[in-house]
Amino acid sequence: MGFNCGIVGLPNVGKSTLFNALTQSAAADAQNYPFCTIEPNTGRVVVPDETLLKLAAVDNSAKIIPTQLEIVDIAGLVRGASNGEGLGNKFLGNILSTDAIIHVVRCFENDDIVHVNGRIDPLDDIETIETELMLADMESMEKQIKNLEKKAHGLDKNAIKLLADANTIYAALKGGTPARNSGVDASPFNLLTAKPVIYVCNVEESAAATGNKYSDAVRAKYGDAAPVLVISSKIEMEISQIVNPDERKMFLDDLGLKQSGLEQVIKTGYETLGLQTFYTVGPKEAHAWTITRGMTAPQAAGKIHTDFEKGFIRAEIISPADYIALGGEVAVKEAGKMRLVGKEYVMQEGDICHFLFNN
Repeated sequence: MGFNCGIVGLPNVGKSTLFNALTQSAAADAQNYPFCTIEPNTGRVVVPDETLLKLAAVDNSAKIIPTQLEIVDIAGLVRGASNGEGLGNKFLGNILSTDAIIHVVRCFENDDIVHVNGRIDPLDDIETIETELMLADMESMEKQIKNLEKKAHGLDKNAIKLLADANTIYAALKGGTPARNSGVDASPFNLLTAKPVIYVCNVEESAAATGNKYSDAVRAKYGDAAPVLVISSKIEMEISQIVNPDERKMFLDDLGLKQSGLEQVIKTGYETLGLQTFYTVGPKEAHAWTITRGMTAPQAAGKIHTDFEKGFIRAEIISPADYIALGGEVAVKEAGKMRLVGKEYVMQEGDICHFLFNN
């Protein structure tokens, strides 16, 4: 698995249309990749990876296993969700299980699609959802602070440290600042607003390449704190129906677009979460693995199997460029291009690895 993200937003902003477009798009271009729907509102899509395909071609790998992005279409939130309005608790619970939030904001005008608040105002829409998430987090922090205070009275050193951070986060939330911007590590508290957010401005087809006044306003206010993407869910639906990659590229070129919405979301998600890819390659399979930047070789080995990390001895590392140019592992070894690395080695993007370990 690559990463998991939840699509959130007010009702009638284009969440489900974007979800359907992204998942259908991946299915149309899946080739021999897996694609599945886990639940009616959850899908897994393949992360496009040209390097993986080239590596598989070198070894004529029988099986190709790319990394995947799991997308959850979370029910539309309404004002009062933190108090159980609408689908309230279910909505908030679904967000907690994701790595990142894709916040879809309506940035198009259409009299046939009624806005829940009766007007197009993306900044107000964002504030509505942020407020509900912060209110839910404040309630959670109040409970956690009480528990930490009890432990801190017993001179629990860890509780004392966490209590200081908890109070800082609570004060930030009370002042209208999400936990992720509180200045302290919010990860121990499992909070909604601690999750990284990617804003997706859903615009009309004619504004897909340039944006419009609404998306410009979102970027002006939030662009310094979080990624802001401009996507037309209608165009994404059209892209999802085009199976041929060359025809897709022509379609995007005609619209002045460099990437599809799916590619934008995946690239931005990897950057936002600090992720990177390494590979294992052979005749049986070519496999892409997702890890966090900064991981060492033993930690990467543990992604394949915990025994690999526990018994790690060393790793053989080959760059994908050398593997492709020279035609495989044997030729790379003969050319002296393979490196042997130990436990301290920090993984680099695209490393091809063979891990040696004790059983």
